[in-house]
Amino acid sequence: MAAYEMAAYEKDQLVETDWAAITLGERIRHLEVEGYVILPDLLSREHISRLKAETRKLETTAVDYSVHQLGCPDVQFVGGAITELIAHPPTIEFLKQLFGDQVIMMDCGYSRSEPGHPGISLHCDGQPWGSKIFGFEHSCPKLVRVLYYLDDLTPDVSPFKVVPRSHLSFHADANPYLRYAEHSGQVMVTCKAGSAVLIHQNVVHGNYPNVGEAAREMIGIAYRPAWAGPAGEVPGWDAEELENTPPAVRELMDDPNTRFWLPEGGNKPQGMRSEAPGIDPSRWERMG
Repeated sequence: MAAYEMAAYEKDQLVETDWAAITLGERIRHLEVEGYVILPDLLSREHISRLKAETRKLETTAVDYSVHQLGCPDVQFVGGAITELIAHPPTIEFLKQLFGDQVIMMDCGYSRSEPGHPGISLHCDGQPWGSKIFGFEHSCPKLVRVLYYLDDLTPDVSPFKVVPRSHLSFHADANPYLRYAEHSGQVMVTCKAGSAVLIHQNVVHGNYPNVGEAAREMIGIAYRPAWAGPAGEVPGWDAEELENTPPAVRELMDDPNTRFWLPEGGNKPQGMRSEAPGIDPSRWERMG
């Protein structure tokens, strides 16, 4: 990319939050209100090395808009460190606090942005009636994607791009099927290798071009609370493959069609509760 093209992004606000200093409640608030949050330093250098040793073996294909953006979907059953990452304890602990419910993993994929990658258009992952790209996997009413970065996110190597609070809008511009080339409200998010960006499925996001000299690897895993099942039927997990996963991973790979709803619910059902900490404003004040 030419220097003048990169200069167009230099005006974008660079987020400088000290992610390691914020409390559990502040992390929940940032994800719920801003649409994203970073969990820093989740993976050690040794852990990253093990993951990279395995990602080198993956057969990747280029996306339709650039030979410099490569990916490999459905890596949940490749085994080793990649499969184990699905149940990474500190991440799952945060998700359990966030969801207050059984955590269900919906998909797991790998991507690599190489020098020359033009950037991913601003879009939403959540698509309430399914789509050609995502099927029904991301039609769940509540879903969080965890993006583990195996390389430093720097301003020149495809950093994360997001339009904060966009998921809160009722406007037609927030239609989750729309895509945008750029937006005046977008911000640039960087982080160290081993950190993860967690995103609300309806926040408008993408990434910047890779104008650096190195590739940037990422493993993305989607999770949801058990109640929030997809709008349409999705393929179940292969029973034999599932049996070969570690128990902690298998626990998160329940039937992806699981959902809990009450279509027959009346106005005054029996056994109504009077307390619900998960929707109390005080959840943003939790220390841990």
